[in-house]
Amino acid sequence: MAQSMLWYLVCLVIGAVLLAVYLTCRKPKNYPPGPPWMPFVGNTYQLANLSATSGGQYKAFEKLRLRYNSDVIGLKLGCEYVVVVFGDALISDTLHREGPFLGRPDNFFMRLRTMGERRGITMTDGDLWKVHRAFVVKHLKSLGLGQRRTDEMIRDEYEQMTRGLMEEAGSITPSPHLQSAIMNILWEFIAGTKFDEPKILQLMSRRSAAFGMAGGLLNQMPWLRHVAPAKSGYSLIMDINQQLFSIISEKIEEHKKTLTDNIRDFIDAYLLRMQQEDKSNTTFTEKQLIAVFLDLFIAGSKTTSSTLDFAILAMAKWPDVQTKVRATLDEIQPPGIFLTAEETLRNRYLKAVLLESKRISHVTPTIGPRRVLNNTKIDAYDIPKGTTILMSLHSIHHNRSRWDDPEVFRPERFIEEDGDIKSGDNMYFFGFGKRRCPGEALAQRFVTLVFANLVHDFEIKIEELPKGVNCGILLTPKPYKIKLSKRK
Repeated sequence: MAQSMLWYLVCLVIGAVLLAVYLTCRKPKNYPPGPPWMPFVGNTYQLANLSATSGGQYKAFEKLRLRYNSDVIGLKLGCEYVVVVFGDALISDTLHREGPFLGRPDNFFMRLRTMGERRGITMTDGDLWKVHRAFVVKHLKSLGLGQRRTDEMIRDEYEQMTRGLMEEAGSITPSPHLQSAIMNILWEFIAGTKFDEPKILQLMSRRSAAFGMAGGLLNQMPWLRHVAPAKSGYSLIMDINQQLFSIISEKIEEHKKTLTDNIRDFIDAYLLRMQQEDKSNTTFTEKQLIAVFLDLFIAGSKTTSSTLDFAILAMAKWPDVQTKVRATLDEIQPPGIFLTAEETLRNRYLKAVLLESKRISHVTPTIGPRRVLNNTKIDAYDIPKGTTILMSLHSIHHNRSRWDDPEVFRPERFIEEDGDIKSGDNMYFFGFGKRRCPGEALAQRFVTLVFANLVHDFEIKIEELPKGVNCGILLTPKPYKIKLSKRK
């Protein structure tokens, strides 16, 4: 009797395991094509290996697109359905059809960036996101974001940055100087002071290279943080978070002591709003302020400096384009005189050069993630509620049928026959619609002004090309060296 009961239990366990294996490998009806799923982990290991051998997650996605001959690829990472969308038409349709696609995934990796809670604006949705995004946009604009005050701050940072660059003998690595400059401006808007934490700059660079847009193995298997905290990236994120949270909390405490009705920066504006709220029923809390601060800081710093990195590299790689853009700038002012926003924003060839630089080396080759808020369709496929959507901007920016020779740096492709500049809106450099980047005005102005004045004041020559790119959450160039020669 006991033996038969034991066999019964063994058979029951085996049956349960086989059923679990079957259920975790079974795809939803009419799900997009993609590789078969392994039990429990889905495509986690396949995607990690393909990304490593391909040179980046966005390239792995492109290989799957070709392998299955489909502009919609269906994956499963851990227990999460993930769909990748490619091509001008389908990405445009997905972005314009905002209703089902406005959500953000609520998973371990997304919560980890804000110390385990769902806060901030970048990775939230619903009323919390709507209210706080509107508050951020309104108050950054009132503080002068994208206006004359911004231009004055950029000029100050440019002059300080170029002094630092010229103090370095011989070959120069500009990346740390660029990142420090944009962080100083962001920090001044948010906290009213300059940023002076060089160690965090290094940690932020490591963070952007350590994870893919889907969160990597740490998101699909959170238990890895217990057995391999360093290798999984958990220790890195926690180190960055703890240092940033400590610095931000300190700034908030300083502001509380000197707070008046005269708003000096974003922290002041937020603290005053907190005083007006009903504390028993409000989302305006100190924890949310820290999370929003962190969002603005993470989203705006590395993306902007890396965009400028790629533009500088392009000028070093294509000196004929550098000579041509410099000639158009010399028509405005002689070298050594700072070019203003009004002067540079009217320069059509300069605009075309920056559009082409972002096209050929965009810092976010994959955008998202979006969480599907209800059952919907993409192309002819059924997409279940809760699915994570990723969109391959690389498939737009390097579409051979659209660009003919996408690997060639040719700014003229953005200039119409009548001399007007083609709009970059359908390139989605800053996203689209309600999820469009709220810091776009600052990023555009910073990149345009710093790039224009660097090319105007210096001759840029490459001394050491980067050995490829870092491809994680962001696409960034590996360290490179240039030589700057001051123009007379």
